Amino acid sequence: MINRLIAVLCVSLLSSALCFADGVGTTGPAQFSQRSGESLYQSLCQACHMPAGAGAIGAGHYPSLANNGNLISSMFLANIIMYGQRGMPGFGEVLDDEQVTELVNYIRTHFGNHYQDKLTTDKVQLIRKPDYEYVDMN
Repeated sequence: MINRLIAVLCVSLLSSALCFADGVGTTGPAQFSQRSGESLYQSLCQACHMPAGAGAIGAGHYPSLANNGNLISSMFLANIIMYGQRGMPGFGEVLDDEQVTELVNYIRTHFGNHYQDKLTTDKVQLIRKPDYEYVDMN
């Protein structure tokens, strides 16, 4: 009876692990199905940076993205999104170059930011480090 219980438990754990490995949050580019900057912001950013990009202070400090002069450089923001900074994790492992580009361009043209020069995917490719070891967010 105990052997049967252990076998059922092992099969259950294995199938759970396989289901998780097939879903969002696994490693590799483009693990999020969202393609537009707005939908990526809503899925990845607004929980910390707030819906209007105002940031928050509480359990942590989440800088405001609204009217942010640091965003004059699209590469600055792309680098932070891909590799993180301070307490923010990098998302380069779960976003492809096009998604990073869309997210950067969305943030730089919303929340009171009016930077019209667009980031391109070839520029994002220049800063992607192929062997970079991202922090495991699972």
